[in-house]
Amino acid sequence: MKDYFLVIDVGTQSLRASVVSSTGDILAFSRRKYEVPYFSPEKGFAEQRVDFYLEEIIKATNDIYDDYPDYLKAVKGLVIDVFRDSSIILDEEKKPLRNAVLWLDQRITRIPGMKNLKWYEKIIFKAIGMMDTVKYNAERTVSYWLMEHEPELWKKMKYYCPLGAYFNYKITGNLAVSTADCIGHYPIDFKSGKWLPSWHPKQSVFSIPVSALPPLVPVGQIIGNVTEEFSRLSKIPAGLPVYASGSDKACETYGNGCTNRYSASISLGTACTIEVVSEKYSEPEKFLPSYQTPYPGAYDLEVQVYSGLWMIKWFVDNFGSEDKEEAQRRGISVEQVLNEKIRDIPAGCDGLVLQPYWQPGLKRPNGKGGIIGFSNVHGKYHIYRAIYEGIAFALREGMDEIVKKTHITPAYLVISGGGSNSPELCHIIADVFGIPCTISNEVESSTIGGAMSGFLNSGVFKTPQEAKDAMVTPGQVIEPDSVNHKIYNQLYTKVYLKMYPGLAKAYENNKNFYLDVQKYQKKS
Repeated sequence: MKDYFLVIDVGTQSLRASVVSSTGDILAFSRRKYEVPYFSPEKGFAEQRVDFYLEEIIKATNDIYDDYPDYLKAVKGLVIDVFRDSSIILDEEKKPLRNAVLWLDQRITRIPGMKNLKWYEKIIFKAIGMMDTVKYNAERTVSYWLMEHEPELWKKMKYYCPLGAYFNYKITGNLAVSTADCIGHYPIDFKSGKWLPSWHPKQSVFSIPVSALPPLVPVGQIIGNVTEEFSRLSKIPAGLPVYASGSDKACETYGNGCTNRYSASISLGTACTIEVVSEKYSEPEKFLPSYQTPYPGAYDLEVQVYSGLWMIKWFVDNFGSEDKEEAQRRGISVEQVLNEKIRDIPAGCDGLVLQPYWQPGLKRPNGKGGIIGFSNVHGKYHIYRAIYEGIAFALREGMDEIVKKTHITPAYLVISGGGSNSPELCHIIADVFGIPCTISNEVESSTIGGAMSGFLNSGVFKTPQEAKDAMVTPGQVIEPDSVNHKIYNQLYTKVYLKMYPGLAKAYENNKNFYLDVQKYQKKS
């Protein structure tokens, strides 16, 4: 008899609920595409009602119950994986005090002199060359913005949580979160799976009271059981155990079958990531931790390209009106139209090179987007191809950083996410890296990975490899083109890697200028 798990995958743009078998088959499925993924009350803001996601969860599980009641009644447990780095504050009665601030929010709080840092902490961070990164983290930690702009709500705040903690509370009655699901601007030690103590220097960076952080549940353990009340609303069986699993990207990596240092998982979504699993804890970049996998005993070394395929939307919104019209006439997606347009543009984009820092990362907090090499041979479709190539270069740079820590170059890549549907992008990635790429055979890799963790953590499988062997089916393999790889290797080493060092000071000046202008405009 097969075992079944219910997996709820809460994404930025949509939510999926699935019943998955221990052989990796999705037997029941409901997708809820959000009509309004987020609100922007001010430029750069990204917020959403906290209970909005719970309402969508309830609708999705009711859909499954209506169509597949027997499967839902037979599930062994529940795993929830949630998009990362989205914070909420709750009052003493555990009610939301305001909307959730989502991970793609770009509000910035300028913190002169890092006033919350102790004098010796400033010396430490300056000595190791991480002061800019520390400032970047602080500026994007929602706690600082709330203290400055909504002090009355901050005073009422009792709990400061990731979204996943609140979902666990509403579903099980236990306000707690998995040790593998606190990715973002939170003071956690992923190696030990504990919140950092109040005296730790990193605690001052985030300025979140330790007493406000929810209890942590070790990955693999049971967070709680579905309450009678939530069962009535959702049709999920009352008493069903909810297992502590991982974040969306961690589950996706596991669902891609990447369980060791010899393979790397690339997720092509709104944000793009490259991840390598290691049993040894190490930081892929300074100040950037490894994250716990959705099962005990291993860590995901991850580097993220924050803009990722969001840049495709940016391109279409700004330059793609004619392409959208063509796509509508032909009954295909605008991405398909654009992919056709770039097929005759050679590898290397006729010398156009793009740095995809439309949203900067931890390693380069002052970074901005940059394109160099324009000439009279370039048109708008060169920019589109340069976006693909720039994302591939950034992911390769991330893998190079990871390899420095693991000392093993992965033999192959597994590509998943919405971007894996683009043969052009997948071929570019294979050519840039110069190693074979396997396209994930499962559209819902994150869901499969969440189910694998549930089956493993509940004892159906004994090892991560056993779950992989039973549930992951290899997909199409793309071999790199040796000529294109040579071209990309030259551009990567001689141009792309030199762009940020050459532009770093200009980026820093530009950032300070922009903040000064914003401040002046608000005053006037």
